[in-house]
Amino acid sequence: MSSTAAPQPSSSRPPSDSTPRNGRKFGPLAATIAIVVALILVFFWFTGFYADVLWYDQLGYSAVLYTRWIATAIMFLIGFVGMALPIYLILHLAYRNRPVYAKLSQQLNEYQRALEPVRKVVFIIIPAFLGLLAGLSTAGTWETVIQFFNSTPFGTTDPLFGNDISFYVFQLPFWRGIVAFASAVLLLGLVITVAVSYLYGGIRVTGREVVISKAARIQTAIMAGLFVLSQGVSFWFDRYNSLTESNGRWTGSLYADVHASIPGLAIFAGAAMIVALLFFFAAIAGRWTLPVVGVAGLLVVGLVAGAVYPWVVQQLQVGPNEQSLETEYIQNNIDATRDAYGVADINVQSYAGVTTAEAGQLREDAETTANIRILDPSIVGPTFAQFEQERAYYQFPTELDVDRYIIDDATQDAVTTVREINVNGLGADAQSWVNRTIVYTHGYGLVAAYGNQRGPDGQPLFFASGMPQQAEALDEIEPRVYFGENSPEYSIVGAPEGSDPVEFDHISGADGVSQTYNTFSGDGGPSLGNLFNRLVYAIKFQSEQILLSDAINSESQILYDRDPIERVQAAAPYLTLDSDTYASVVDGQLVWIVDGYTTTNAYPYSTQVSIEEEAADSNTPAPTLPTQPINYIRNSVKATVNAYDGSVTLYAWDTDDPILQTWQKIFPTSLQSVDEMSGDLLSHVRYPEDMFKVQRSILATYHVTDAAEYYNQTNAWELPLDPTASADAQLRQPPYYLTMQMPGQDPAFSLYSTFIPMVSGDGTRNVLTGYLSANANAGNVPGEVAEDYGTLTLLEIENDSVNGPGQVQNIFNSNETVANQLSLLERGGQTQVLRGNLLTLPVGEGFLYVQPVYVQSTGETSYPLLRRVLVAFGDNIAFEDTLDAALDKLFLGDSGADAGDGNLDEVLDDPNVEVPDAEDAPEDVDTDTGETPAPTTTPEPTTTPAPTTDTSPSGDAYADLQDALADASQALEDRTEAYANNDLVGAAEADARMTEALERAAEAESRLNN
Repeated sequence: MSSTAAPQPSSSRPPSDSTPRNGRKFGPLAATIAIVVALILVFFWFTGFYADVLWYDQLGYSAVLYTRWIATAIMFLIGFVGMALPIYLILHLAYRNRPVYAKLSQQLNEYQRALEPVRKVVFIIIPAFLGLLAGLSTAGTWETVIQFFNSTPFGTTDPLFGNDISFYVFQLPFWRGIVAFASAVLLLGLVITVAVSYLYGGIRVTGREVVISKAARIQTAIMAGLFVLSQGVSFWFDRYNSLTESNGRWTGSLYADVHASIPGLAIFAGAAMIVALLFFFAAIAGRWTLPVVGVAGLLVVGLVAGAVYPWVVQQLQVGPNEQSLETEYIQNNIDATRDAYGVADINVQSYAGVTTAEAGQLREDAETTANIRILDPSIVGPTFAQFEQERAYYQFPTELDVDRYIIDDATQDAVTTVREINVNGLGADAQSWVNRTIVYTHGYGLVAAYGNQRGPDGQPLFFASGMPQQAEALDEIEPRVYFGENSPEYSIVGAPEGSDPVEFDHISGADGVSQTYNTFSGDGGPSLGNLFNRLVYAIKFQSEQILLSDAINSESQILYDRDPIERVQAAAPYLTLDSDTYASVVDGQLVWIVDGYTTTNAYPYSTQVSIEEEAADSNTPAPTLPTQPINYIRNSVKATVNAYDGSVTLYAWDTDDPILQTWQKIFPTSLQSVDEMSGDLLSHVRYPEDMFKVQRSILATYHVTDAAEYYNQTNAWELPLDPTASADAQLRQPPYYLTMQMPGQDPAFSLYSTFIPMVSGDGTRNVLTGYLSANANAGNVPGEVAEDYGTLTLLEIENDSVNGPGQVQNIFNSNETVANQLSLLERGGQTQVLRGNLLTLPVGEGFLYVQPVYVQSTGETSYPLLRRVLVAFGDNIAFEDTLDAALDKLFLGDSGADAGDGNLDEVLDDPNVEVPDAEDAPEDVDTDTGETPAPTTTPEPTTTPAPTTDTSPSGDAYADLQDALADASQALEDRTEAYANNDLVGAAEADARMTEALERAAEAESRLNN
């Protein structure tokens, strides 16, 4: 009892002291930990920004980074303040004007009591949160806003409203954004006004009656009126929507749009403004009947004017008279689409398309036939690798490039690539951080072969190859590839002058096994010469070795973001980049050439396409391109990336493009003039492939310029499927680069594609209907683009019986003689026959088809070699060892012109030509399983044994095999002819000759295998 009545002090003291003591003990520690964690998070966040600053500063495009950051920050602030401030004022205004003595329900009183202790905080958090969301949203619109303030007129107006195209490309998106943002603010403000007024009694629901205070009425009505007014402005802008909308057949405003939908939207916008005035009147007069009726009427007007009336016009007026009523608008679609895609001024020619082959028929096309490319870049990648990869830590792409070089004063088409480093190909014991980052830092050398020639065994004939670089036909080359399509994520290079080199450079020495080392001497990446930068990049790449390694010195640089497309995209974020970049030797340097496009989807009346879908074909079934549709494109920029130091140079190529002009105002120092381009660089510039793919797709239907003909679709075309690809894939035939002569023009490096009739039923014939070529020769005069560069020529074929690519491939496949010879080449399944690209050339007033045929053994380390060439002209075909022989046979013994592979003996005597042999096909090239050892410390030159096994066919045995197969083929033809003439004796003799020839072929093959 006593203890209860008079408790001891000790029993009451701990509760009173424990909480403060614990607070003093853990409060500062927790705060310190929180501050440290926050500082670490901020530092990690800062390192990303600082690394970007270093990278852009080294690249020379800091202005691009800062402009983006500043514009993004300003738009974030505008969005944040533009949302947070009005919402804050609306909240406080609704609260301040609350009724003082409002009779509220018990539930609302409880809500008020619960909210009151945190009301001020909540009234700050809500605007701040909404402002944050708005700021993040508006930050992403910096490009729209910055283009609005720097817009450039197109000088062309739309045919309906008469506005300059720039209004739709630059200005309308900005105004739409303003209206959408204002609508969001007003709608949220209206909701908040109603919610706060209801919570504090400004709006009360009593039975069937809604009681609203004067202050709440005024604020609610004004907010509602402003919101309806913003919707009226939005509907006014919606009148322009139909200019870029499609009904599935045509794009742009059509008859029903012009005469019903657009006027209906104007009426709807006007009605919305009247309803807004009714809300403002209600704020003053206190009567809600008129605005409520007005809103109901607005909905009716919207339904009738926006949906019912346009439907009635379409069904009752347009439907029965569609062609006559829509002709004007279809013509608008045709004209705008052709202009937006740059095909309005193409050169259209009628072409006879003869199908009869005669002797000497190609005499006038000698330059074309001499340059016909028989090397297929989509097939010979493994062959290049076999002869030129050298080691497993190098790699070649599967799809090679087509370029051209001036050799002995003549332009020569070539199949090219570069030898890039592949650190994943290092042996398992060599996969150290030092090897992957500091030793194996770069690829080495250009590999280029003549496109129109072949070696005695069907191998490529190289004019640039080897390690060290051998390219007598070219000037001296800086062969090192530190920046490429397959470079490692990052490498650390550079050392003080006089230091021993540690970067593996290339295999060298007469034995071909010694190793040479190199030190990077360029300016290719941010410096790692101080501890802070090393810490920044250790965090960025999550690698403590960057911070701790003794191999990093005061001159070290870190190279990253090394893909040419990534570097150009960083320097010019407004460009869409072509998916096919290629390397060329320009003024002694290996440079990557990248095509950049300016695009929009806001060009009135122009049909929209997906550049990603149009660029897909059998060579690139899944191109890395934007997915959003476009309806305007220009090749506005040519860019180069130096393969040695990664420097990016942007050239303003299409200076007439208003979108490019706008971006030049925004980034005035980023682009150089074409006048600064060297003649050597211009000689390697090509017509961009992805843009050509888009243009050919447009011209498949928009080659028709008459609205009535377009409406009937009587002359619609489509692109043929690639007959050499899998039938299940259903992939388009790609366009091809090659030097050729279009009718009435000089020979030029070109890009071409073909057309066939659009499928309209089972009776559709796969004949050739059109042939499109783009002049891809920019010349070689410094600062001056060739006048004919970019000229698009469309041949419309008069003859409706010219075989299309699919028909020609079927003829090849079904021909008995060809089938028998291919069977002989397959050697009973020991080899695989690969059909190369099926080229189509307008020569001899008709079309010549050329297809190289490759043979590849079925072994794991096999590679394709060119064995035969198929040709066709009309229904006539030939199948010979060389293109030159095939053309002569096709054109009755004398084509009248020579092909590039017809003078093999002369070519082999040319000092510029390298003919790879057994020693040039190393045994250890296997990018999947290569176990080539690599140094893990500072390397010294080493010597390793060279492969000695003969891995290529013997020339004599191969020649005997070819002779035997030719004899067997001739005997087969003789036997077939004898049976046709009922000459059984002749058939028996031919059969005996064929048996004897096959025995010789088997004996020669046995020698090859041994």
